[in-house]
Amino acid sequence: MLIDSHCHLDRLDLSEYDNDLNKALDYARSRGVAHMLCVGITMDKFQDVLSIAEAHEDISCSVGIHPLYDAVADTDVELLVEKSNHPKVVAIGETGLDYFYNKTAENHALQQDSFRKHIQAAIQVNKPIIVHTRDARQDTLDILQEEKAVDCGGVLHCFTETWDMAKVALDLGFYISFSGIVTFKNASELRDVCRKVPLDRLLIETDSPYLAPVPYRGKSNQPAYVKEVGRFVADLHHVSYEKICETTAKNFSDLFSLTK
Repeated sequence: MLIDSHCHLDRLDLSEYDNDLNKALDYARSRGVAHMLCVGITMDKFQDVLSIAEAHEDISCSVGIHPLYDAVADTDVELLVEKSNHPKVVAIGETGLDYFYNKTAENHALQQDSFRKHIQAAIQVNKPIIVHTRDARQDTLDILQEEKAVDCGGVLHCFTETWDMAKVALDLGFYISFSGIVTFKNASELRDVCRKVPLDRLLIETDSPYLAPVPYRGKSNQPAYVKEVGRFVADLHHVSYEKICETTAKNFSDLFSLTK
């Protein structure tokens, strides 16, 4: 069973599917994708994300505010808890820290406060968090430890950082998820990290519509392309593609408390 553990179905480019999301989903299913996690990144669009999940048995969703959105300043723990009580919501996030675009201390403080609130909400509802991190390694790890994120668990998604960071996250009980970036020619260091992550703590994703894997790089990404990520990761670990599908599906089910 192949699972896309992180995608943004409300943001897909559907031009090749006559602007019909169902056609894109059917294509993914035809390539073996059995489940998709549609990840929320703003509260004002959460209902769109939830509606997609409600309409499809093989789609679940999350609720959260991406660190790059100004709305992080308005992060409300009670609202996150309220929205996460829906049975289709299996995680809190996407949350985390991204210092790549905005270097100001004021913005970083807002992101950090929002990140902490997401963790607090996740612990309250006993659901894992989905963490985005870029150019913020130490602060990300510090906040995970200070807020006791080990109590809710989660995943560092679309991982592009070092083995040292991955190791600390693994020690906190987190999973590490790899996207199409691992297939890029300039990602040799990331491939080395992927080889070191134990199979029982590994997930695969598209992060679609972003970061399409080789051979689709430059195109708009979609859940169907998680198959290429899976095949590539299987080669890195010297196991069969079927083994990667089976293992990452079990990991997904264990993390997000879904039945097989």
